[in-house]
Amino acid sequence: MAVKVVNADKGSAAEREGLAGTTLLSIDGNEINDMLDYEFYSSGPKLELALVRDAKLEYLTIEKQEYEPLGCGFESYLIDKKHSCRNKCIFCFIDQLPKGLRDTLYFKDDDERLSFLFGNYITLTNLNDHEVERIKKMRISPINISVHTVEPELRVRMMANKHSGEVLRYIDEFAQAGIEMNCQLVMCRGINDGEHLRKSLEKLGGLYPAVRSIAAVPTGLTRYREGLFPLVPYDKETACEVLDILEEYGDRFKKEHGVRIIYPGDEWFLLAERPIPPDEYYDDYAQLENGVGMWRTLHDDFLAALPGQKSPLLMRKIDIATGELAYPLIKFLADTLHGMYPKIRVTVHKIKNNFFGGNVSVTGLVTGTDLIAQLKGKLSSRTLGIPEVMLREERDKFLDDVTVKQLEKELGVRVRILPQGGEDLVKALMK
Repeated sequence: MAVKVVNADKGSAAEREGLAGTTLLSIDGNEINDMLDYEFYSSGPKLELALVRDAKLEYLTIEKQEYEPLGCGFESYLIDKKHSCRNKCIFCFIDQLPKGLRDTLYFKDDDERLSFLFGNYITLTNLNDHEVERIKKMRISPINISVHTVEPELRVRMMANKHSGEVLRYIDEFAQAGIEMNCQLVMCRGINDGEHLRKSLEKLGGLYPAVRSIAAVPTGLTRYREGLFPLVPYDKETACEVLDILEEYGDRFKKEHGVRIIYPGDEWFLLAERPIPPDEYYDDYAQLENGVGMWRTLHDDFLAALPGQKSPLLMRKIDIATGELAYPLIKFLADTLHGMYPKIRVTVHKIKNNFFGGNVSVTGLVTGTDLIAQLKGKLSSRTLGIPEVMLREERDKFLDDVTVKQLEKELGVRVRILPQGGEDLVKALMK
């Protein structure tokens, strides 16, 4: 595949050799198809490039430090297009979005390169044998895999893809090749829980240490499910049943391997009305980027950062909006902060997700529409703190395309975007 080099990083080997504007054909005889190929084959100290410059084929030798970036820039980060999902999962959240949101929200990626580069989860259904062999050769690790069930027929049913069962063999191949995996089970009530869950934990836990962690999370259901597979949200009783199985296997793995391997999502403990486990429960927090253990880290890091802060001389007030699930924790942290530093008063507002409805209660899915509707006339200060997880990466818009500026205008306040980490949150509220 011929790849157009559109620019070169300043001070890089690519800039020194004038590679901007050329077409890269191969590195050391290896064809470059995407960013993984480029990063892997350009890592050495001496490279033989085949390229086209000014319509002429050219061979170029480049010397640099080993692992020093070559410095080529391409039209897109991945070089080629993202791989879209081929499944029609019965629990897919994107299928439950209302119409009229920005186009990017409706794109379903299922790309092994994004799994390695950004931690995205993949279902394996986009992989072929060639790509599996490339993963082994390049030692791409860890890979994050959405498994859901290890039973082929049940996986086909859940994902509505006739190939989704047969590709489970790739998990064994990766394990045999020493590729680390983080696995995810999205639990659907009455579908892949109970004895099905036990089979998944037996199989995946038996592949430790290749399977280094397993997260189990309840499926999120919005009110936009007309025509979709009928799913029922978990309640206290059924959440306790799932959590009992997860705890049973976690305790067993802890005795056998020294780590739990299986880590329930925070929602299970809240649904079951059980205490969030202590820090040591989560071992090295292998599933933290998947949201598992965030309650505990925020709680502990916030409280650890409180002592020794410089108390303000003047009274400071701020309102904070959060989702229903996180409200008890954020309210506790705000009250604790006020108890130690009485001149800081934080009013926490619990926002019900009317926009998505259903059982959606996480802070990251709160919309600007609900914030405006539920906070207008109810704020106790002129500053509103918004957790950064409510906003897209550019930190300017909510999921419903309401902008931060619109929110400020509608509520007559100044919006402050608050960080996720406990220590950073303390510092932000103390300012």
